[in-house]
Amino acid sequence: MVYSFLLLGAIMQGMAMSIFLFPHSIPSGGAAGIAILVNHWFHLPLGFSLWLSNVVFLVFALKYFGYTWTFRTILAVAATSMTVTLISTTFNNIPHIHILLDIAVGSVLFGIGVGILIRTGASSGGMVIPALMIATYKNWSPGKVMMGINLLIFLLTSFVIDYKIVFFAVICQLISTNVIDLIYQLKIYSTTFLTPSWRRK
Repeated sequence: MVYSFLLLGAIMQGMAMSIFLFPHSIPSGGAAGIAILVNHWFHLPLGFSLWLSNVVFLVFALKYFGYTWTFRTILAVAATSMTVTLISTTFNNIPHIHILLDIAVGSVLFGIGVGILIRTGASSGGMVIPALMIATYKNWSPGKVMMGINLLIFLLTSFVIDYKIVFFAVICQLISTNVIDLIYQLKIYSTTFLTPSWRRK
């Protein structure tokens, strides 16, 4: 049952990216921003830069959160990537009404997906990993930490990419991180596996 919800969260996250955010070139989080900065500073391909940042964070996650959490995160990242690829290649002519509507819907859907992943003892990879480390150590809400880290990265990327994209990315973060905290703090009594189990025992 845990892995069913993990798959659901990953698919929702992938749908938010591929249908609502990526068509407008809006990065869904700070990992994409880091990839842009690495590409700009070291002239490495964007795909490789994104992969490199995720691998580094997963190494830290393995030490900090353990094998089960890291394994679930790898599954979540793989399922998300497959969802994005499938939708992007199969439904590449989806009509878009307005960018702000897409941001609103995409951010809420993204936040729900990431929130579900955190509740099932996983993450969406990228900057969620260091955000959860800090949240665990300081006993802060994951969404607020995530928003702070991503805003700092987006501020740096504003010197590299169009400021309008950065502005929309910030709006996306403000919405999605609040949704993440809402899902994280939600009291669910009938399903014991949907608890904040990402904290290492």
